[in-house]
Amino acid sequence: MLAVPLVARDKPIGVLTLMRTAGTPEFSAGDIELAQDLARRAAVAIDNARHYARSQGITLELQRALLAEPGNPHPNLDLASRYLPSGTSSVVGGDWFEAVRLPFGRTLLVIGDVMGHGVEAAVDMSDYRSMLRYVAGADLPPHRILRQLDALISENESARPATCLLALADPARNRCTYASAGHLPPALIAPGRPTELVRIPTGPPLGTGVGGYEPAVGTLNPDEVVLLYTDGLVERRGEDIDDSLARLAGLHLPVAGSLDGLLDAVLHELAPRAAEDDIAVLAARVRPR
Repeated sequence: MLAVPLVARDKPIGVLTLMRTAGTPEFSAGDIELAQDLARRAAVAIDNARHYARSQGITLELQRALLAEPGNPHPNLDLASRYLPSGTSSVVGGDWFEAVRLPFGRTLLVIGDVMGHGVEAAVDMSDYRSMLRYVAGADLPPHRILRQLDALISENESARPATCLLALADPARNRCTYASAGHLPPALIAPGRPTELVRIPTGPPLGTGVGGYEPAVGTLNPDEVVLLYTDGLVERRGEDIDDSLARLAGLHLPVAGSLDGLLDAVLHELAPRAAEDDIAVLAARVRPR
């Protein structure tokens, strides 16, 4: 029997044990040298894997802690949300959503995605979410909120760019005002017809300092649901984004039931079994008067 310690960063992490049956030649000097070299290489690889797994576990727990439930909307609006981490924690990212109550029964719905992955993306996500709450408190139109956020984020050279979509729900007027910073279009789900992708002008991601965000106004009737989502829901490796969005637009979804049931149906139809990216979805529906 040959026992060789596995040592990494001057700390023992295990033992490599090699055995031969009785009657076979003893381990030679060459065998011992080979086993020692193998043990050194294996120890480094195992230790790196353990540190990497620990780091990714911390990242995932951090994002779950930072990504709390969205704020309470006005009573005139039903809300449901879901966050699904990717199939592997190695690509934990900065997906986030929020709801901010504003005067006159309006609620600002927000969804965003910080570019990149890991602890830094999760921390930036939390910072941007806090900035959004602060800027939204001034009760600006959605496109002006994006301008303010873009200016604030671009002041920090190390900040990561982020896509963001705002939807200002105004149930009293059956109206919803949108503005987008490089994010995928919202979906409007109504009974008796396929899902509709709302056409809105798309500006550059937040943090570029370019600005150029524009509003788009659409209807939001009591029997309709507006769905905001991040790219992990629809994008597939090697597939054109138009084809990915067409898959969402072709769905007939249960509008009349609970919003949680609707999100279950959306995720069942679109979410891959082994997601390569995080998925965040936010759905809102006007309560009948």
